[in-house]
Amino acid sequence: MATSTEPNLLHKEFWDLNYVSGPLVFLGNGDRFPTGAILDLVSENGLVRQGQVLEANKKYAIVQVLQGTQGVDIKRVSVSLKKEAARVGVSKELIGRTFNGTGDPIDGMPPVVADKEIDIIGTAINPVSRNKPNDFIETGLSTIDGFNTLVRGQKLPIFFGSGLPANEVANFIVQNAQVKGEADDFVVVFGAMGLTEREAAYFMRSFEEGGQKSRVVSFINKAGDPAIERIFTPRCALTVAEYLAFELDYQVLVILTDMTSYCEALRQISSAREEIPGRRGYPGYMYTDLSTIYERAGRIHGKKGSVTQVPMLTMPDDDITHPIPDLTGYITEGQIVLSRPLHRQGIFPPVDLLPCLSRLMNNGIGEGRTRGDHRAVANQLYASYARGRNVRKLMAIVGEDALGELDKKYLKFAIEFEKSMIGQAVRRTIEETLDHGWKLLGILPTAELTRVSRDQVEKYYKPWTE
Repeated sequence: MATSTEPNLLHKEFWDLNYVSGPLVFLGNGDRFPTGAILDLVSENGLVRQGQVLEANKKYAIVQVLQGTQGVDIKRVSVSLKKEAARVGVSKELIGRTFNGTGDPIDGMPPVVADKEIDIIGTAINPVSRNKPNDFIETGLSTIDGFNTLVRGQKLPIFFGSGLPANEVANFIVQNAQVKGEADDFVVVFGAMGLTEREAAYFMRSFEEGGQKSRVVSFINKAGDPAIERIFTPRCALTVAEYLAFELDYQVLVILTDMTSYCEALRQISSAREEIPGRRGYPGYMYTDLSTIYERAGRIHGKKGSVTQVPMLTMPDDDITHPIPDLTGYITEGQIVLSRPLHRQGIFPPVDLLPCLSRLMNNGIGEGRTRGDHRAVANQLYASYARGRNVRKLMAIVGEDALGELDKKYLKFAIEFEKSMIGQAVRRTIEETLDHGWKLLGILPTAELTRVSRDQVEKYYKPWTE
């Protein structure tokens, strides 16, 4: 991270480390340090670690050490104030670069010359200043664009179980997302937490080979990096996103994966501080902490740019009621859920449409944005798919021969819908998604199409052909 210090405080040393607990060290006379300050901890052998002050009072200061506390001897470490807040240097030249979780370059290129330095803590957008999210972002995925449309300024999380192809979904969105008519002003900020070396290499290689690296700013925290660094990663990413959006007028899509790794780091720090745990050992303030990240998405009156968030998180044991997805669902404006049964069928992306929702979808669709029939055809497809799934459950009990002709049509619709609408190998435009939806509706008789208008049926409906 870029540095900024008061000259009279620089290199002033303090030696009164009291004790070490996990990733934290405790200093005496903590009122010398402002909360959020960055400290240098220098061992006798010259090893320098950085730490941030989490809490400071007259008795002590609690400091989280970014590089870990292994080997720290409280009698042989000097502490000095490096800067009074965690900051990241921002510039248009960040686009196309790759950094670690604290904003230091890891792509083999020199540090970026910053136009300015901004405190990474940030603040939620003032509700009075917020502009209504509108205009959709086309991800190229039919399950999102057609049925759970992502709108500029929205926060739309993706929930997935362990082992599901979430990284591939994230990469697909990075490669294919765009804003119509403003391609040159669209940037993706990618913040990854707790990646394995293989996963990190996958993303870096994919961005390079897919030709999209030039429009992506990446912040990558690996599993081997200190867990404490994961606390910084989403905040660095969002600080850069806000600068690009609200000062340089970019439309910015922020993808944060995996927020579960972030919450695990939060729990680790809370445990080291010996705080009273909340649900499943997570700190009671996790809701508030997550909100300080998610609420940094949005649009501001008088500003052309926008920050749109797609947080991605693992559901431990596939439990959507686990505290992390549960609290995320309260703060955000919908959810996309990946399905293990669809994944087992070889369908990609394995999105289970029935529990999915985009609460702001109606703000970004319709005539002039997507197409006039978008809302109606999405409703019809959703209802028909839900009935087809019910027929499939019924067939498991009574057998296919016991089904009526109409039920068999709904069963065929559900099978084709999963295979060719949910499943897709290449990018689709919103027009291609809607046209394919009408093609699938051709499996059903027109009398069953009760959620679309007769005019729409006459314009788009054609009987199914193999």
